[in-house]
Amino acid sequence: MSRLLIEHRTGYDYLRRVSLSYNEARMTPLTDSQQVVLESTVTLNPSGASMATYRDYWGTRVTSFDVHVPHDRLEVSARTLVEVSRTERIPAPEEVVSWQHLRSDEVVNDYADWLPDTPLTEPDAEIRSLVRDVVGGEDPHAAAHSVFDWLKGEMKYVQGVTGVQSNARDAWSERQGVCQDLAHVAIGALRSLGIPARYISGYLHPRRTAAVGVAVAGQSHAWVEWWDGEWRGWDPTNSGPVSDFHVSVARGRDYRDVSPLKGILSGGGGSSLNVTVEITRVA
Repeated sequence: MSRLLIEHRTGYDYLRRVSLSYNEARMTPLTDSQQVVLESTVTLNPSGASMATYRDYWGTRVTSFDVHVPHDRLEVSARTLVEVSRTERIPAPEEVVSWQHLRSDEVVNDYADWLPDTPLTEPDAEIRSLVRDVVGGEDPHAAAHSVFDWLKGEMKYVQGVTGVQSNARDAWSERQGVCQDLAHVAIGALRSLGIPARYISGYLHPRRTAAVGVAVAGQSHAWVEWWDGEWRGWDPTNSGPVSDFHVSVARGRDYRDVSPLKGILSGGGGSSLNVTVEITRVA
């Protein structure tokens, strides 16, 4: 178990003054069976914005806000205290669903959101062929782990090769990318086998050895969940299961469903972006 204090700030400095803007922030972690949000606040600058919160289709908490005064800068700050307790449970053979069950009408209907590919996760023919060879006759649980092992050997984490609009095919052609790209490739590979998979955005505390009370530069991060009888998490970037140092914020089909901050503006534009994440383990 870990208790983490997360402070996430995203700021835009506009080159031309903006008259008004409409925005959505997905910066508040989820409360579920593996983590509990104890405290959470979202603050804005300019401070006079009209704010509201709601849950989107995927269950993510969204803070929507409209800024109706001219402004040169927009800053969104989220501060959350969250307790995380994850257990990697190795299923007994009888607990893993069969390929036949995965392809049943019941599963296809219940997990219809997590089986079709999107423009960001669609794998090319080479990936589909390689993945089929990798998994052989394994059950879905073992097949998923074989996909992750295969991906570890094929792709490297390298910054600057891809951009926020890059898709799985772009990253695969370079055999390089960041956490977003590795997650998209993994999701496309799993879905090509008929395994439901979804994209998770959140935070990662990068230093397990940091003492309690020591603030460290954290990371916005992305990983994968897949279903083989129950949902399980895996971090393709770090080639391991998600841990008590991973904090889930949003789930979706791909990055576009979970973008931390997006919006539209009028009367100005052009901006420089500054993002900081600071994480302190408090217990």
